[in-house]
Amino acid sequence: MPNNRTYSMVKPHAVADNHVGGILKMIEEGGFRIVALKKTQLTAAQAGKFYEVHAERPFYGELCQMMSEGPIVAMILEKENAVADFRALIGSTDPAEAAEGTVRKAYAKSKGENAVHGSDSDENAAIESAFFFSGLERY
Repeated sequence: MPNNRTYSMVKPHAVADNHVGGILKMIEEGGFRIVALKKTQLTAAQAGKFYEVHAERPFYGELCQMMSEGPIVAMILEKENAVADFRALIGSTDPAEAAEGTVRKAYAKSKGENAVHGSDSDENAAIESAFFFSGLERY
């Protein structure tokens, strides 16, 4: 049975471009309840730890640098079938391929600057949520 929670974050360039409110609106209109929310900034080391699954990929260094350039908005979202439904809401990593009405179609600049992160599995949603939120911060 799928978990009812997923993790997401608004990436630094989308925060800098003042898209947080629009993205949160799309999330809530998509039927998600925001369980936890915080604005914070990652160091390059923290970004490296968060994205360590990609450490062997050629874009890893650039990704860590981009993710530590400014604040992010981290959140835990709740909805039945949360991971799959959120992945559908955010759309393809490449905004040129993203469907109309998705977050990335509306707010992403490019495949690299794709506005939001969304967990790709229930297991990663739990790991990523715990990376940013203590037990006291999750409701």
